[in-house]
Amino acid sequence: MVIIGLTGGIGMGKSTAAAAFRRAGFPVFDADAAVHRLQGPGGRALAAIGAAFAGTVVDGVLDRAALRGIVLKDSDALLRLERILHPLVRAEERRFLAQARRSGRRAAVLDVPLLLETGGQKRVDRVVVVSAPRAVQIQRVRSRGKMSLQQIEAVIARQMPDREKRRHADHVVRTGLSRHHAWRSLRRIVLGML
Repeated sequence: MVIIGLTGGIGMGKSTAAAAFRRAGFPVFDADAAVHRLQGPGGRALAAIGAAFAGTVVDGVLDRAALRGIVLKDSDALLRLERILHPLVRAEERRFLAQARRSGRRAAVLDVPLLLETGGQKRVDRVVVVSAPRAVQIQRVRSRGKMSLQQIEAVIARQMPDREKRRHADHVVRTGLSRHHAWRSLRRIVLGML
């Protein structure tokens, strides 16, 4: 089974690319969705997060904004959070891949924002990077209404620079030109993997 690593910085268009792979019949593991489940009510990471970051879990519910505020200001806090989450996400990823293999899938996609930052390119056969100009990236994230410009800039600063991600890519999908252009690029990649 071919394992495709899909990555790119915040606001670069990973969701659009993942949707294209899903439409083509590829199973897609969404690392961000896994994190949300792990941090959600009853999630396996919730108790550890509450113990590591006082006041972020109240009545079994994570205050995501409070946690984000802590980890964006303190790189040691971010490392503590990653030590909690990354092993749990990797376990879910392994279960996903095992299921895809049992189902006889020819290919599967791992949609992992920090794929390259965590050495994940070693676990995939191909790396697809989505990329857009910084102004487009920032506008996309701002339109979600969950982060201030300062928070967005802090997240971008902690991620591998876009130009470096593109250097590690087997395929680059430029999502800042138009949705049509991005879909055409994704279609070529998908057809090449079928």
